[in-house]
Amino acid sequence: MTELADAPAAVTYGSPQLRELIDHIADGAIGRDERDELPYDAIEAVKQARLGAIRVPAEQGGGGASLVEVYKLFIELGAADSNVAHIVRSHFGVVENLLLSNRPEDARWLRRVADGELIGSASTELSAKAGATDFPYQTAISRTQHGLRLNGTKHYTTGSLYMDWLIVGVTDVDGDKAEVIIPTDRPGVIRVNDWDGFGQRFTGSGTVTFDDVAVGPEDYFAKGTIPRDNLPYRATFFHIQLSAMIAGILRRIASDAVEQVRGKKRPFYHAVADVPADDPIVQYSVGLLHSQAFAAEAMVLTAGAALAEAYAAHGTPEGPELFLQATLANAKAKVVIDEIANRAASELFDVGGGSLVRRSAHLDRHWRNIRTIAAHNPKTLKAVVVGNHALNGTPPPNQGFF
Repeated sequence: MTELADAPAAVTYGSPQLRELIDHIADGAIGRDERDELPYDAIEAVKQARLGAIRVPAEQGGGGASLVEVYKLFIELGAADSNVAHIVRSHFGVVENLLLSNRPEDARWLRRVADGELIGSASTELSAKAGATDFPYQTAISRTQHGLRLNGTKHYTTGSLYMDWLIVGVTDVDGDKAEVIIPTDRPGVIRVNDWDGFGQRFTGSGTVTFDDVAVGPEDYFAKGTIPRDNLPYRATFFHIQLSAMIAGILRRIASDAVEQVRGKKRPFYHAVADVPADDPIVQYSVGLLHSQAFAAEAMVLTAGAALAEAYAAHGTPEGPELFLQATLANAKAKVVIDEIANRAASELFDVGGGSLVRRSAHLDRHWRNIRTIAAHNPKTLKAVVVGNHALNGTPPPNQGFF
């Protein structure tokens, strides 16, 4: 990969450099799964290419990608290695919030992003109800004789093992909420790889503990009201990301099906063709998988385009309705994508029979990863909300984990 010092600017969408990066990530995916290996090399390549700045405007040192192109990127990363896509998910959400806030003080963080640094998030605490936004953080800043100190524990800190910075939701010394941005190598920041999910195993979605971490005035990102809190349905961006990753896995399932069939020399028992690729039953199975992948990608990009339209209208009278329509589009997409993706991850095995269940093939990772990503929020709730809106005009809940 190109060294960061030699890279004149962030990688751009559709460029040969981006294709090289994604191929590099994909080439190592099965080996990492085989060896239970964390993808530090892949994330270093992401930093060297400044992929995290692909959404930052070109005049600010970024790649100038559109929102829809970012979702296309997550589909491609999902196909290459959904762990890597998930690792950088929070970073892209941070960048989106920085671009939407337009606060002058945020320019320094966009400069760091343009330089290739990654910013993650540490917010969730097990003492709070899932999805709650009005609870007091147990992670808190206190005054000591040595200055301000941060103490507490955060869970489900996706990507934290690989980040350069973490945005941390805290209770400030005055009892109000605040956010600080802390470098991950600061003394007292303890990142533990204790995520034990059966899928997305290498995402670093474990625990971060802050043990008497020094905090200075320059570390504060926001006090009191968080800038993004005023954005309608602000979690829609993240949820479309999740569906984009699943769509990417579906793309990989479809391509794996082709690879497996072309590599087979023996047909099924009672097959109507001597060559598996000529068997209409196998052709149907492969065609179904490709059709499912196409449908998932189309739904993701439709929802992404709706959100892009809402972002463009943010602050106008039309904005709230467009944000509502975008979150409904996201919900509808998830209901269908989760259904076809989980089925496709099983139907993949119809193209090759018993030989495909070998552990060395690692084809089971697709179902494990899809199931884990889809579990972030249930499609059942999404379907109920879509139906309630259609029948009664009831808007979706405007909070984090919907």
